[in-house]
Amino acid sequence: MDTDQAEIEMKQWNRLADRMDMFHNMFKDDFNQLYDLADGSFDKLGLGLSGYLQLAQSLINHLTLHHNLEERYIFPSLGEYLPQFSKSVNGAHLQSHHDIHEGLESLGSLVKKWSKDPSHYSPNEMRQCLDGFREVLFHHLDEEVRDLQGENLMKYMTLQDVNRITV
Repeated sequence: MDTDQAEIEMKQWNRLADRMDMFHNMFKDDFNQLYDLADGSFDKLGLGLSGYLQLAQSLINHLTLHHNLEERYIFPSLGEYLPQFSKSVNGAHLQSHHDIHEGLESLGSLVKKWSKDPSHYSPNEMRQCLDGFREVLFHHLDEEVRDLQGENLMKYMTLQDVNRITV
């Protein structure tokens, strides 16, 4: 196989990882923005507290939707080949989703609380909440992309198998 053909094939193998990486980087950027603006600097951007809380709710909604899609459509197919995506005890990605959603539920509670009574907004409480699930979220996002790299998928699947999942 010539070099150009090998590069094309590797791009096909990496398509799922590349797609996930794009989404995951957006989640990280949104999370970091939420964290950075927690000190009240959202006012300088003209958001006000209500706009800032809408950003937080947006992160909750998007991550929840993303994980629901993964759990319903992508993980079951991948779990047939890779144990870390399965529903078994070794299904590390599903466990991470559970841990992340505990953090998202806490964040959602704060968003509701401060939407009802903005006078009690606390930058420290917001950052404590975000700190409570940042590590598991970022680790999970990076680990999932690593597990979906072509070099790893080649050990367990055919390119046809990958294409069935990514189409």
